[in-house]
Amino acid sequence: MFCEKCGKEIPDSTKFCPACGAPVSKAQDFVNKAGEAFNAAEQELGSAFDEVKQSFTGNNANQQNAGYQNNGAGQYNAGYQNNGAGQYNAGYQNNGAGQYNTGYQNNGGQTPPPYRGEKLKDDRGLASYIILSIITCGIYGYYFIYKMAHDVNVACDGDGENTSGLVAFILLSMITCGIYAWYWYYKLGNRLANNAGRYGLSIQENGTTVLMWCIFGTLICGIGPFIAMHILIKNSNMICNAYNRTHGLM
Repeated sequence: MFCEKCGKEIPDSTKFCPACGAPVSKAQDFVNKAGEAFNAAEQELGSAFDEVKQSFTGNNANQQNAGYQNNGAGQYNAGYQNNGAGQYNAGYQNNGAGQYNTGYQNNGGQTPPPYRGEKLKDDRGLASYIILSIITCGIYGYYFIYKMAHDVNVACDGDGENTSGLVAFILLSMITCGIYAWYWYYKLGNRLANNAGRYGLSIQENGTTVLMWCIFGTLICGIGPFIAMHILIKNSNMICNAYNRTHGLM
């Protein structure tokens, strides 16, 4: 933050400015922290707008040169190296037993899913979810659910589960008066926690935690569902980030 008197930048929680000795008011500290929060929200909004724009322009699905290089024969090399026997190594190392290591420890007998040609979004935030949902009268909230389900299905592919998409989420939520939405959150929370070991991660909050916030957290000024969504966003960001790092998409 900055001193009100001399304008020098000073560390947070400082009571007196090291440069001029002026006392730092709590009001200024609050203003600075609020500014930081608004800046973070603005970055989230920019990232969310970029995601929507890319979805409409098809950049995520049609970029042939995203990490690919033309080998001069109309073919593309996605960071692969020829091992001299007509085969290619996609950044994997042979462990001597005919198996390959992706750089992550396998804690649950499963391996990270193969690369499916796209980088997953790993910087979603609660602020952008709330603000854009309000601005679009709830439309962005449904788009958010659609994209999150898609990315989780990619990152957790091969675990024997499937996170339902937007159509099922809307229809079943309407039929069950919103109960299915809580069930969807519960299943997603469990899936994220169960797949953390595939990437050497540890996620403490599972579906039960999310469900409890949805049900009982509603009594706390209605903020429970937002805390539940925050948990899902945070954990899905961790999984998607690990997927991106596994496949060199950072």
